[in-house]
Amino acid sequence: MSSTHAAPIPSVELTSQSARRALGLSRRRRLAAAVAAFAAASVVALGLPTAAQADDTPSASASASKVTFILGTKQDVDSLNPFVGVTSIAYDMYQIEYDYLTDSSASDMSPVPAIAESWDTSADGKTWTFHIRHGVKWSDGQDLTAEDVVYSFLRSRDGETESAQYGSYTAQLTDIKKVDDYTVQMSTAEPSPSMLHLAVPILPEHVWKNVSADDVATFANDAPDTVASGPFILVQAKKGQFYKFKANKNYWRGAPKIDELIYQVFQDETTMVEALRKGDIDFAEDLTPEDYEALKSDPNITVHAGPSTYTYEIGINTGAATVDNEPIGDGHPALRDLNVRLAIDYAIDKDEIVEKVLRGYGSVATGEIPPLYPVFHWKPTPDKERKYDPAKANALLDQAGYLKGSDGIRAKDGKKLTLRIFGRENSNESKDSVAFVRDYLKAVGIDVQASNMSEDQLTDVIGKGEYDLFQWDWGIEPDPDFQLSVFTCDQRSYKDGDTISAGWSDSFLCDPAYEQLYQKQKTILDVQARAVVVKQAQEYLYDHAVYSVLWYSDTLEAYRNDRFTGFIEQPSTGGSLVEQFGTYSYRSIHPPDKSESKGDNSRTIVIVGTVAAVVVVIGGAGLFFGLRRRSTADERE
Repeated sequence: MSSTHAAPIPSVELTSQSARRALGLSRRRRLAAAVAAFAAASVVALGLPTAAQADDTPSASASASKVTFILGTKQDVDSLNPFVGVTSIAYDMYQIEYDYLTDSSASDMSPVPAIAESWDTSADGKTWTFHIRHGVKWSDGQDLTAEDVVYSFLRSRDGETESAQYGSYTAQLTDIKKVDDYTVQMSTAEPSPSMLHLAVPILPEHVWKNVSADDVATFANDAPDTVASGPFILVQAKKGQFYKFKANKNYWRGAPKIDELIYQVFQDETTMVEALRKGDIDFAEDLTPEDYEALKSDPNITVHAGPSTYTYEIGINTGAATVDNEPIGDGHPALRDLNVRLAIDYAIDKDEIVEKVLRGYGSVATGEIPPLYPVFHWKPTPDKERKYDPAKANALLDQAGYLKGSDGIRAKDGKKLTLRIFGRENSNESKDSVAFVRDYLKAVGIDVQASNMSEDQLTDVIGKGEYDLFQWDWGIEPDPDFQLSVFTCDQRSYKDGDTISAGWSDSFLCDPAYEQLYQKQKTILDVQARAVVVKQAQEYLYDHAVYSVLWYSDTLEAYRNDRFTGFIEQPSTGGSLVEQFGTYSYRSIHPPDKSESKGDNSRTIVIVGTVAAVVVVIGGAGLFFGLRRRSTADERE
């Protein structure tokens, strides 16, 4: 289909999947704040207990004998249950508690052995035999065996809630069986290149078999000393405040070099950055460009910038419908017209957004797969690339029949072209980019009503199709299959009675031409041959303006170099230091020796989750200024 031909997105008939559940649109999207921020904030304002007061939280005296690493984050965990949680910080915690069949290497994210120490593949590529590592223990002393692996994959494939979380990895598995105590065999109907990227956590069967199918969706999995096999074990969870883990001294890869790992939740970046300056925390992630620049001058702090896994976009409602093709929502019908979607993309000055919102810490996006994955990254040829061109946008809108009136606003058949665009209220980058897009579209005659809301609310709005445009982002996995799958027909919303539950799709694309490309790449084992089809799928999405992809972000991080060293980049060419596909830094960091230390390493550890809320209660105007002074960009997993 020509990229300039006005046409609606076609649909194909598919039946609904019973596994669809309302787990949100946020797989490994970075959600930058707690779900219940204000409630948690009120607790903080009244006085959150210090470490010495909170149960089982490290105190000043304990810090002398324990090495505790505190990571400051603007996210909160939606659930510590790996069948339920969708925030990227939750996935980070699943990785430190549980092992996977394979890991992504620190150097280039290629698959490397984990619980599966080796594997064999049949000649036809349909049968995979995984050899499970001997001697791995659960933290309660029981052996981790093939039984646990088979149980985890069967439950992830066959359970209603569980398959909604991991179905993109397990639906292809036609058979999962134990050969012996340390051998697992899996079969697929077609060869699958994703078999070495099955991001399904291995759970202890002797624990999880007691969690029924009826209870799994609400099971918190937050009890102290949760049975785990990974490098860290949960000690204490205070939602909206902090999550404390102790090192697993019997971890099969070797004990971590720190004794404790604490994720401390902040609602305000200013407070998080100040805590880093004071040494109350050791690491601050997801910094704004302004704070990143300001921290460069502190000799006790090392800043780190590198390419991230995130792709940011303006999502477009191409015609919301359920998996049964029942129309839902109230999206503007103009967005079914390809010319209108193309005009929106031409009207947005992405270079200016990268310069003014990101201060240059990012690059203009073209396809869904970021440059961090060069094999699968797609970029249009110069003659095909849609650069900022308001004249072209105006011409396309004219062609679509939306003509400017005396007030400068376009209309067709007497109905004005008025679109809603939603941003995320806890992301300055989201709010700022929405403001830019609003102004760009108004300049070509599209009336735009911009507003911001919480991620929970936006997830619900998108799932019900009650939007026109929105800004969010995806954290892209090393294997492109999942990201490509979110544009398929069966990832649309699911309706059960009067209840509409969100799938992974946030564009509601349903086109047999795209389905064919998606299914084809799933069966090609040769990486380079598969990459050709993966790029064709991205080209399809670009040609049909399913998204207006905005930018690929840089990861902006900072840590106290007087307290810790030994961080490992993933990939090794300048990638992230934390929130990796693996646990490399968490297992390797350690205090610098005395010759490296720059000062006094002692401190009183005070857990002050959602500290910024104090500002909300004491002086809302000050917080508002603190938010407005920054220019935009956060994230979605």
